[in-house]
Amino acid sequence: MPKTPRTAEERVVNQASIDMLKKADADCVDTCFSRYDSQGMQCKFGVTGVCCKNCHMGPCRITPRTPRGVCGADADTIVARNFLREVVGGCAAHSDHARHLVLRLKAVAEGNGGDYKITDGKALRRIAGQYDIETADREEHEIALELANTFIGEFTAQEEELKTLRLAPLKQQAKWDKAKVAPKGIDRMCVESMHRTHIGVDHDYRNLLLQAFRTSLADGWGGARIASMTADILFGTPMPVRSEANLGVLEEKQVNVIVHGHEPALSEMLAVAANDPEIIACAKEAGAEGVNLAGLCCTANEILMRRGVPVAGNFHQQELAVITGAVEMMVVDVQCVMPSLPTVASSYHTEIVSTTDIAKTIGATHIPFKASDGLASAKSLLKRAIDNFKKRDPAKVSVPDEKKPLVAGFSVEAIKYMLGGTFRGSFRPLNDAIIQGRIRGVAGIVGCNNPKTQADSYINILTAELIKRNVLVLQTGCAAQASAKVGSMTPETALEQAGDGLREVCETVGMPPVLHMGSCVDNSRILEAAAELVAEGGLGDDMGGLPAVGVAPEWMSEKAVTIGCYFVASGCDVILGLPFHTSGSENVSRFLQEDAKEIFGGAFHEVPDPMDAADRVLELINEARENLGIDKKTERKLYDMKDRRQLDV
Repeated sequence: MPKTPRTAEERVVNQASIDMLKKADADCVDTCFSRYDSQGMQCKFGVTGVCCKNCHMGPCRITPRTPRGVCGADADTIVARNFLREVVGGCAAHSDHARHLVLRLKAVAEGNGGDYKITDGKALRRIAGQYDIETADREEHEIALELANTFIGEFTAQEEELKTLRLAPLKQQAKWDKAKVAPKGIDRMCVESMHRTHIGVDHDYRNLLLQAFRTSLADGWGGARIASMTADILFGTPMPVRSEANLGVLEEKQVNVIVHGHEPALSEMLAVAANDPEIIACAKEAGAEGVNLAGLCCTANEILMRRGVPVAGNFHQQELAVITGAVEMMVVDVQCVMPSLPTVASSYHTEIVSTTDIAKTIGATHIPFKASDGLASAKSLLKRAIDNFKKRDPAKVSVPDEKKPLVAGFSVEAIKYMLGGTFRGSFRPLNDAIIQGRIRGVAGIVGCNNPKTQADSYINILTAELIKRNVLVLQTGCAAQASAKVGSMTPETALEQAGDGLREVCETVGMPPVLHMGSCVDNSRILEAAAELVAEGGLGDDMGGLPAVGVAPEWMSEKAVTIGCYFVASGCDVILGLPFHTSGSENVSRFLQEDAKEIFGGAFHEVPDPMDAADRVLELINEARENLGIDKKTERKLYDMKDRRQLDV
């Protein structure tokens, strides 16, 4: 039986999206929401994870009457194998993103970078130092080449553990050693995991799940971390920048070009080209006032963090942006790009352009991006979009008014600077605020959107509730864009919505209570921030003891499974708004929700209601505060000279 279609208001919470869903109905255009409703009841074997098609004796499905597949695999084995394969998919996506950036860095170092260069030499030297690479009296290109080759070794290593693991607190590394989950090379982990899940190999669900955590660490402390570091070197370390978010950033009198996907190499060049006098002149000759570049999904976050390029929306708004009728071109690369886009675009004048050979889409125009001649390639795409402007049908144009201001760009280096300035930058003030109870703890809210939910609702309700309860919120990816669209990412939000303690800290520093830390690959920045909290002192000696919790409210991708696993493996509890496909095995579910806590210090918690999630976040934070002995509020004391003489320093 097909589902009764939901109204636009039931599908999304954002007014701009509601307006575009109603326009989609009027224009007879399908969206991910209508397609989800038409699915009816989804396959219960897939939902519970007990469907196996890893060989052609199947597909097999586990039921009480048939508790084993043809080969003899039971529900525990099948669910664990399927879960591990999801983790591999997520690790491969983030790590391949990193590989492309590392190879670009190597090309730059070798003098073959074309229009790319080392933008942040300070970041280069800082990061090289973390890998024991000598930087004194050496040219940037020498350091960059050695660092790039070191990063490449993180992919290809066969016997050595990842060097990047050393960036984690020592006690966390000891936990990984004890559990024997410290990963070798990223490529080896992905290949080995696929081997383990082949028919007739690994049948022990515990062994398979430990491999899932091992592989996830190769992403979080390997591929994803390397991607963020390399992007900072090439494009600049993010610092606070003002911009705007929501579909209202599109301009009716300009040529609108949207970048969508995840890899920043092309979007960086498009951001440069969009301000080129030649391109602006071309746009005016075509009758437009200029070229308006905006972003979707995590490519948006990359150029938002570094250049302040406005955000048109998150994952669930990619079709809705086209439905405005005002987009001349959508340039896509990899990950989270719906194959429906060319079909939706066929009702309008929008051209969908795919740019990488590993991600072609039927109906899209494929124009491979030439990184060796990046600026010229970017200009060529913009000129093509300008030519398309004259095909726009004014009768089909309807751009929502909704947009909100935001402040983004909160890398760990930016947070240090805001807390202490150029010469005294550190996490000390943040640690002190947490110890004193003005900030109860930290919550990382991350992940995608999912049409199964009322899009953005869980994220926004939870975020508002947490800052009211004095919890500092760190966000990445589409979750960050959800908060941006409701205006939660401005310093003024602290004055209007935050609890007394958090408001005081934010007002003193001049920062929002919700910090945008980047794209989904930049979840590694949250790990980096957690490691800084530990290193600064006063909050325990490993990440598992911190008053910090991760939340993935509306997640949907394999990358999110991997991200959740590497946070748990790093000692952080993770709350899921939507469940994994693992309920078909009680043993697998117990391992993820209970046993992982004993091994790593963190575990998964399924909490479908955002207010219940807020309560659970505070329970976990308060439990950590009690274990650290900081559960009672400490008043700040002004020391007189007698007090100072008694200090043992």
